[in-house]
Amino acid sequence: METGNKTVITVEATVHAPVEHVWTYWTEPQHITQWNQASEEWHAPRAENDLRAGGKFLTRMEAKDGSFGFDFEGIYDEVRTHELIAYTIGDGRTVTITFIAQGNDTKVVEAFEAEGTNPVEMQQAGWQAILDNFKTYSERQG
Repeated sequence: METGNKTVITVEATVHAPVEHVWTYWTEPQHITQWNQASEEWHAPRAENDLRAGGKFLTRMEAKDGSFGFDFEGIYDEVRTHELIAYTIGDGRTVTITFIAQGNDTKVVEAFEAEGTNPVEMQQAGWQAILDNFKTYSERQG
């Protein structure tokens, strides 16, 4: 594994819902499967989530036409309810999600280490699209 400087990408969105609701929509499998895709051509048919330090998560991501799919999985490093989730993906990259209560709104800031295959702009756009889907889904639940 390379020990040089890692590129960290940050995406964010302000969700018009209280942090307690946002946390629930982000962490419960029945909600994860409703929003965790970057485009309409993809879906997440299955999610598992053991939300605790040392706990594992898995979200199955698949193209709706069946042409491609993969498991997005990792292990939680730190969980602070309604505040922070930090985890390590199966390939060793780290991700931190911060939930900032702002009255009846919640700012979600997600920072992740870029992988070396795809351009940074493409990775940022994909993760931002998923976060935007999360925002839309969460606001519809309220």
